[in-house]
Amino acid sequence: MLWLSLSSLSWSYATETKSIPETFPAQGTVQVAFSPWDDTQALLIDAIAAAKTQILVQAYLLTSRAIASGLIDARQRGVDVKVMADSRQHEDTTGSLLNLLEQNNIPVWLETRYRHAHNKVLLIDVVGRHPVVITGSYNFTWGAQNLNAENLLIFRDNRRLTDRYAKNWERHWRQATPYTVSEKK
Repeated sequence: MLWLSLSSLSWSYATETKSIPETFPAQGTVQVAFSPWDDTQALLIDAIAAAKTQILVQAYLLTSRAIASGLIDARQRGVDVKVMADSRQHEDTTGSLLNLLEQNNIPVWLETRYRHAHNKVLLIDVVGRHPVVITGSYNFTWGAQNLNAENLLIFRDNRRLTDRYAKNWERHWRQATPYTVSEKK
């Protein structure tokens, strides 16, 4: 009986009506990097350092001390920094730096709804004149720069793309669970 109810639930979820996303013209600039050949981590840290008002993060995993330090520095200079991360990756990885971020007054939420919250996204200055969307396969880890073959795309000054990513970030945030003391390592 339990199997029947679970399989019915997954079937209904899989058959939800899906929308076709809009297509819109490209704007602004695009920068692409490939690790391990390009200094992808430096591009991320430079973009974080240039943030003026806000950084919204969706991380599958965050173990890079340099990226975490960049986020902490941004928070300390008054930038609104918020982080969401995959709950299972945080629980299963001893090097997760979510606790460090939270200790430095960066609000953290865990995504628990999905098998994998596999997003790797930074949104910078979403409502500013020069918004930035950073995405790609690049995990926010030391290994992504030094051991893996990864890609990173940085879109600057594309308002419609930024708005679409920001709307998606907010949708995930509403479903996420605040990081609490019981989840800290």
